[in-house]
Amino acid sequence: MRRPPRLVVGGASSPSLAWRSLCTTASASASAIPIPAAPPHQTDPLSAHFSNRPAARDPAVVENLTSTLRALFASSSSHTRAFTLLKSAAFDAGLAPDALVDAVLSAAAGPHSGSPVAAAHVSLLSRLLTSLSRAGRASAATDAYAHMVVRGVVPDVKSRTDLLVTTARCSSARDALALFAEMRGRGYRVDAWMFDALMRACVKEGMLEDAVRLFDEMPGAEIEPDQRVYALVIAALCKLRDADRALLLLGAMKDAGFETWDFTYRSVVHVLVKAGRMEEALRVKDEMLSAGKKMDVVLATILMHGYCLRGEVENALDLFDETLTNGILPTNVTYGTLIRGCDQAGMTQKVYVLYRQMRGQGLLPSSHEFNLVIKSLLCDKRWEDAVSLCMEMADYRLPDVFTYNGLIRWLCQQHKLREALHLFGKMKETGVKPSVVTYNSLLMGYCEKGSMDEAVKLYSEMPVEGFVPNVFTYTFLMKGYIKKKAFDKAYALLDEMKQNGVSCNEYTYNVLINGICMGDRIYEVDEMLKNFIGEGFVPSTMTYNSIINGFVKAGMMCSAFSMYQQMREKGIPANIVTYTSFIDGYCRTSCCDLGLKMLNNVRRKGLQPDIAAYNSLISGFCREGNMSHALQFLVILLKDGLTPTSAVYTNFLTGYKDLKMMKEASKFYESMIREGIAADTVTYTTLIDGFSKDGNVAFALELYSEMMAKGNIPDDITFTALTHGLCRIGDIDGAKKLLDDMRRLDVRPNALIYNMLVNGSLRDGKLQEAFQLHDEMLNRGIVPDDTTYDLLAGKKSPEGDSFVDAESPI
Repeated sequence: MRRPPRLVVGGASSPSLAWRSLCTTASASASAIPIPAAPPHQTDPLSAHFSNRPAARDPAVVENLTSTLRALFASSSSHTRAFTLLKSAAFDAGLAPDALVDAVLSAAAGPHSGSPVAAAHVSLLSRLLTSLSRAGRASAATDAYAHMVVRGVVPDVKSRTDLLVTTARCSSARDALALFAEMRGRGYRVDAWMFDALMRACVKEGMLEDAVRLFDEMPGAEIEPDQRVYALVIAALCKLRDADRALLLLGAMKDAGFETWDFTYRSVVHVLVKAGRMEEALRVKDEMLSAGKKMDVVLATILMHGYCLRGEVENALDLFDETLTNGILPTNVTYGTLIRGCDQAGMTQKVYVLYRQMRGQGLLPSSHEFNLVIKSLLCDKRWEDAVSLCMEMADYRLPDVFTYNGLIRWLCQQHKLREALHLFGKMKETGVKPSVVTYNSLLMGYCEKGSMDEAVKLYSEMPVEGFVPNVFTYTFLMKGYIKKKAFDKAYALLDEMKQNGVSCNEYTYNVLINGICMGDRIYEVDEMLKNFIGEGFVPSTMTYNSIINGFVKAGMMCSAFSMYQQMREKGIPANIVTYTSFIDGYCRTSCCDLGLKMLNNVRRKGLQPDIAAYNSLISGFCREGNMSHALQFLVILLKDGLTPTSAVYTNFLTGYKDLKMMKEASKFYESMIREGIAADTVTYTTLIDGFSKDGNVAFALELYSEMMAKGNIPDDITFTALTHGLCRIGDIDGAKKLLDDMRRLDVRPNALIYNMLVNGSLRDGKLQEAFQLHDEMLNRGIVPDDTTYDLLAGKKSPEGDSFVDAESPI
């Protein structure tokens, strides 16, 4: 509402004359007092009389205001001019609230106090209170109200409601509640608007229980809730997750004849969805549609979320398709809900489809949802698409440190260190600060590749870049040195850890113990274990399992049993992994009958054999060429409810390959694919080697293409098998091209591959190419062995297939 124009008075007149002039102007229609002529060229606003703030409480000023108000009260019962004057005094001149109240009450208490003027002063003061409240002058409004109460004036309900609203907005809902309690304590009348205002303030500030309490107090105040109050209390109950009472009040709202708003329906559906009460949520949705409301994107998204929470992602996707058909455009929240649901359901391909739909609509996912899209691509081994997508969205600043860390870690785990380092560079280029996790992942990549010099260099850079190496940093370095059989360097890191204040945990100790057990220093494990125990390390079942497995792998079954006895004496329980090591040990030494006895002992102990235990027996029988017994254990593990892994199938393929039964191996591989078991690099390498030896190199090359298409990266053993097959059929050029593939895939060739290529070149009479291959070996850091020099020196005959056959790689 626009403020009425301020009154003006003659600037040349005295203050008392000015007040009288204003009074006469206000009552001109009654012609009660003659109005002296004022110069038309010299006018000042009324506020000029109150412009001196220190004089705002000046008794003379207040008295002048009082006398003017008294004249205006006498001249008119509407008090329009009086209210204009009062507002000007309050807002323009800043007269104190108590002075304003006193002026009105003094003016109203004149000789005609029984007239309508005496009754109308309450309305005037109420309007003043409303003006102060709506102007956001909470302190002035509160002071005015307090002084009215002291003077026995009860402002009307509307002005008190305004006061409560401004108190809540400018101070707090708690202060507004205290003021409301004070009003009710005085017996002042309250109405639904007051409850509505207070409940709204409570909900806004998260005081949901107070909002519900106010609703519960309404019957005691003999006030019926209106539409707004019902909507507010239902919203509060939904936020409190009180679905039962929210449903009850939704019904009461309808019974009272109020139209239910869309927001109220959505709130109830949402709380039911969160409570897992999907059927009731759908029923409320149906009631909403029956009431003539329409499905919107918010309600549809809530229901999709409900389906996803129940694991019914297909139903969520059906609803999504239905909304699209009905012309409802999805939002970021809609897509985010479905992406999260599909991720949890393992529907990786659908995650990427939804992302593409989202981008086609011009929407961007959150960083978290974008990371789920990247994760889905990695799960499907579409790492190139994942990296490309990360690069594409870098301009939008969407990939965060978690995006890069996830990608870099995955690439390093898949031995794609070159790509990981490129992404690391992009990460820093786009301003995303790496974390210690980033550095640890790259360290893992270097260590897995055996590039310990680069790993140590990166480790040295960490403090310079502001990152403190942690226990994982040191553990990765230890594993790298152990893999390179540099155990002393790995062990030395233990002291470095302690010097740098990094605590060694159980996993780190076990890595060192497992490392020495897997090397040729198994005999040192007893002494190491004693030292670690002296440092406070408490051996666990995992520790003893590592030691027992190490002895088993070294063929030291007696030492393994001795450690098992020590384990039992210390009260450390053995588990299925412990016994599986013994089963594996027997099967490795062609004692599958003893392995079978151990399996029966395991059953008698009440332990359920796992897939590893059965696989050890299957592997043993396959090595012995006893495929029928191996197949029997495949049937048994299926009866036990276990699912064969790629390792189990690969053992069968190896058995058939060794028996030169590639037709049976091919059938077994087809069965594996039908069962949905994904072949890994070892599986493909076994088949490639078998078919190469069987003379079917063309099919071996098809398998090579297939494994690449499915995201399985060949290793040096795979390339050794392929090179062997191609050299046997005299395709030396084809074998040399594999070197390019190895370079592209960052796979390091071994000396055997070069020896076969040198042998093939010499056999074709290409002496110069043979020596070029030798030079290439040296350039790539591959040390030629005695066979290389014997071939080049002519000590080994390059004629025939004898060399290639003798050097069969697998």
